[in-house]
Amino acid sequence: MKFFKLSKKALLLVTAFGAFYSANTIAATEVKISFNQSDKHPQYQALQEFGEAFSKATDGRYKVNIFPNELLGDQRASLELVQNGAIQMAVVANPLVENYDKTFTVLGIPYVYANTAHQEKVFTSGILDELFASTKKLGFEVLTAYTAGARSLYVKGAPVKTKAELQGKKIRVLQSDTMIKMLSCMGGTGVPMNQGEVYTAIQQGVLDGAENNEITYVDLKQYEVAPYFIRTEHLRIADLLVVSDMFLSMLTPEDQATLRKLAKESTVKEFKLWNAQIKKAEDMAKEKGATFVDLDTTEFQQSCKPLQEELVTTPAQKALYEKIIALK
Repeated sequence: MKFFKLSKKALLLVTAFGAFYSANTIAATEVKISFNQSDKHPQYQALQEFGEAFSKATDGRYKVNIFPNELLGDQRASLELVQNGAIQMAVVANPLVENYDKTFTVLGIPYVYANTAHQEKVFTSGILDELFASTKKLGFEVLTAYTAGARSLYVKGAPVKTKAELQGKKIRVLQSDTMIKMLSCMGGTGVPMNQGEVYTAIQQGVLDGAENNEITYVDLKQYEVAPYFIRTEHLRIADLLVVSDMFLSMLTPEDQATLRKLAKESTVKEFKLWNAQIKKAEDMAKEKGATFVDLDTTEFQQSCKPLQEELVTTPAQKALYEKIIALK
């Protein structure tokens, strides 16, 4: 049998090809993220950048795929899939996590944030790290929080700027006892209703208006029936990016650190994307005849104080509330 001796150059080529082949035949680990909104949503865009950054930082060992429009199930189902390790990550509304730990309630009470900048500061300051890690025993951790914007009132007829002017007005709210109580504190009457029924209800006089963020206001064309958008900014709901504890346990400490770092950075990006999209939505609504009304919200804030006290009762809730207020 003859043996052929490779030249040094040939040997280098073979070695290089072998390394290339090996690196490109090892499949990347898929990271699935369940998302309930469209791929045009600011949160989706922030997740996309996060996924690309994580893949790059780990030399392509992980590939992040985002499934929008509830393709993997609604938020409640998605959280359960994360808990049992069927999928790796999901974006879920804060109230879903409140069901496990009432301390999370503080992140969504009326007027807890002074403005958007204050909410961003709270989400990126590190004061929520301990709370977010505490859900580990439930099979998931919260990596970071995203803004879902400020909810404000919009009405037909004429703008309302005071508690007295809101008196007797029927305003659609989420199906939540807290939301109904909040509208009552502000002077109005909260009417729980499915979002798909709101336009017709305002048009027919069943409702006097509704409350939501500017993006939803424009997407659903509710400016056509409620042309006065009043910046009460009474509520800023947090959406949470959760990760499976099972998936985390499979990562090296270095990859875990990278994942956490990039997730926090994506929050800053998401706020920028959200603010830019709000501006576009507002401009579009104005072109269609909507009026945006700025006002001093002090009266509404004061009227919601009793509700805040009702919602903040445990020592953990009170401690978190004080930390949030201190960042104003």
